[in-house]
Amino acid sequence: MRRRAPLPPSPLPQRHGVDPVRVRLPAGDAWTTVRDHLVSRLSAGDGVIDAMLDEGRIVDVTGRPVPRDMAYVPGMYVWFHREPPDEEQVPFEIEVLYRDEHLVVADKPHFMATTPRGSHVTETALARLRMRLGIPTLGAAHRLDRLTAGLVLFTVRPEERGAYQSLFRDRQVAKEYEAVAPYDPALALPRTVRSRIVKERGILAAFEVEGDPNAVSRVELLEHRDGRGRYRLVPYTGQTHQLRVHMSALGVPILGDPLYPVTTGPVPAGDFSRPLQLLARVLEFTDPITGYEHRFVSRRTLGSWSSYEEWAG
Repeated sequence: MRRRAPLPPSPLPQRHGVDPVRVRLPAGDAWTTVRDHLVSRLSAGDGVIDAMLDEGRIVDVTGRPVPRDMAYVPGMYVWFHREPPDEEQVPFEIEVLYRDEHLVVADKPHFMATTPRGSHVTETALARLRMRLGIPTLGAAHRLDRLTAGLVLFTVRPEERGAYQSLFRDRQVAKEYEAVAPYDPALALPRTVRSRIVKERGILAAFEVEGDPNAVSRVELLEHRDGRGRYRLVPYTGQTHQLRVHMSALGVPILGDPLYPVTTGPVPAGDFSRPLQLLARVLEFTDPITGYEHRFVSRRTLGSWSSYEEWAG
C-alpha cells in the first residue's frame, strides 16, 4: 500500500492565531494559469483574486508570490490568508485548567467557537489560545458547540493529535454535562434515551427519525426548585446536538436553546445574553501518550441556576 507523501509545510506564518489557507491544484486541463483556477474555485468577489496576486499575498511552496500568469501545474500547492470577517469580540475569557508538553485543557465560555469556521475565525478558542500561550502548533482534539460552555481538549504536538482524537472517536473519553431545564414532576428519571438523530447540511437543527438508534444519552435529575431542574447528562455517542435534541424530546428543552424545540433564528451579533444552559462539566480518560489517568472538572456554573433573574435579564 502506497503511503501518502507528507504535506509541505506552510511558507506563511499564522496570523492572529489562524493558519493560512492551503490549496492544492487538482488534475485536469481546464485551466491555463493558477489565477484562472483560483478565480473559478474560490467564492471571492470580482477582482479579489487579481488584487491578492498583484499584492503578493498568494505564494507558492517556497514563499514566493504567485504572478498572474504562472502556468497551472496539477498537484502544486499555494497558500494565502483570507481576510478575517468582522467579528464581535466575545467578552469572556477562556481559562486554562491544565497544561503539559502534550495537552492543554481549557474551560471555554459560552458563545465562543472551538476552531475557526465560517464567520467565527479569530474569536475562537483555538486562535485565542495559540496567541496567548505562544503555541502555534496547538490543535483541537474535538469540538464543543459554540453555544455550549465547558471543557475542551487541545493537543500541543501535531504528530500526537491523532492519538487523542481517536479517544473521542472510539468513545474512550467519559464525558458529563450539566444542564438547566424545566422541571416536570411527571418525567421519570433517571433514564437512558435512545433514538436516531439526523443532521442535514444547510439546516440548523437536527431531528429524530425512525430507525436504529445512533444516539444514546443518560439523563439524571440532580435537584429542582422554582420550576427548574438541574440535570446531569451523559452522552454515550456523539451526534450533533444530541443532548439538546434528547432533552427537547423529553419535554424539558434546555433553557436558552435557540433551536429546540423551535428554531427562533440566529442571535444578533453582539448579543451575549441568555446563554444556552449547557455545560461540558467533566472529561475523564487515560492519556494515550503518557498513560496518566486524567479527570478534569469545569469551574464554570450555569447562570440560570445560580441567579435566574440575572440570566433572564
